[in-house]
Amino acid sequence: MAQVRVTVDGVNYADDVEPRTLLVHYLRERLGKTGTLVGCDTSNCGACTVHLNGQSVKSCSVLAVQADGAEVTTIEGIARDGKLHPVQEAFNEKHALQCGYCTPGMIMQAIDLLGDNPDPDEHEVREGIEGNLCRCTGYQNIVRAVQSAAQKMKPGAHAQTDAPVSVAGGGN
Repeated sequence: MAQVRVTVDGVNYADDVEPRTLLVHYLRERLGKTGTLVGCDTSNCGACTVHLNGQSVKSCSVLAVQADGAEVTTIEGIARDGKLHPVQEAFNEKHALQCGYCTPGMIMQAIDLLGDNPDPDEHEVREGIEGNLCRCTGYQNIVRAVQSAAQKMKPGAHAQTDAPVSVAGGGN
């Protein structure tokens, strides 16, 4: 067993984990963060995308021990005070989902994309989300949603103005 200390969605956790435990399984099975989905276990689909120290990663390709000391944000951690993140709102408004399986990872990737490029054109959106697969849509509404969110999040207007508050305690 290895000790891992990680902040997930603003809550500090300290747990013993098997060194081979994938971050996606730690998040889902130990912490109950079931919005982070397992789609393929091969890092092809992106359903498991989370933010690790502010950058999107496919959590099925990261060991939990590699996240030791890091800050992880999951789909459950992006809404603030009961208000959806602008990307979540845009996905809803633009009907950018069908079955919804890819949606959490797609949203997390889109947030990272918009952090790097706050006003992407259609080609840049498609390129920015190319590592996240959707088997139900033609991506057109996803692209529209990302561009709509970009308009809501114009430079100077931060989607997440308040940093998550750390809470003592956590896992076992």
